[in-house]
Amino acid sequence: MGLGDIIVVAIACSLCSGGALAQDAQSQSTQPQNEQPQSTQPQSTLGDAVNAMIGAWEFSNADHDKICRFNFRADAVSGGYKLDIDKNCPNVFPSTKDIAAWAVDNYGNLRLLDVHGDAVIELTEVEGGMYDGFKPEEGRYILQAAAAVQVRSADDMVGDWAIARGTGKPICMLTLANAAAGADNLMMLKVKPGCDALITRFGPTSWQMDNGELVFLSARGQTWRFEENDINTWQRVPESPDPVLLVRQ
Repeated sequence: MGLGDIIVVAIACSLCSGGALAQDAQSQSTQPQNEQPQSTQPQSTLGDAVNAMIGAWEFSNADHDKICRFNFRADAVSGGYKLDIDKNCPNVFPSTKDIAAWAVDNYGNLRLLDVHGDAVIELTEVEGGMYDGFKPEEGRYILQAAAAVQVRSADDMVGDWAIARGTGKPICMLTLANAAAGADNLMMLKVKPGCDALITRFGPTSWQMDNGELVFLSARGQTWRFEENDINTWQRVPESPDPVLLVRQ
């Protein structure tokens, strides 16, 4: 091959190399510049963690003598998903008054958020269906699926109780007796003298536990239902602006 042939081949190779470099540069320039880094947790796993939270949960302290209930929903809101909290929760745990939403981060931690998307409480999963967290002013928190929480038995409820309106003084004293009051697993209820007209008009005569709720029944078949706020306080449901509380004595 002569010198002229070598020069021609060299020029051709240079042109091919330059074209390839230009094509590669053009390809890189067309890639999205604002592409975000991928989550360190697979999206399917993150979706499973979110779905596992949907439903009713119990929020308590470590001694389980302060209790309120959360309902985790799938409705998207700013920063996460909507969270419904019992109206009584801020009375038991003041920090919960600011909670409006929830989210699961890439590490599987549960974040309870305010309306701005900032974390009010952060909890870590310690086992399936149970989370815990801590705030110095309120101590240790336990969050567990409502389905996994032990339901109160009738034996747990036997004893003396007071009925109060809101945070006021008691308007009636009564005893949940450990004695049968006929069929259908009903137990005797004894109302003490001096009760408010609200109670005497209702006239409860028996009680029972029904799917975790405490039920009072009158001789006319009317019922009042109570839901546990904490181990010593139950609230009549559905809730009303002037709540009726049942307080252990």
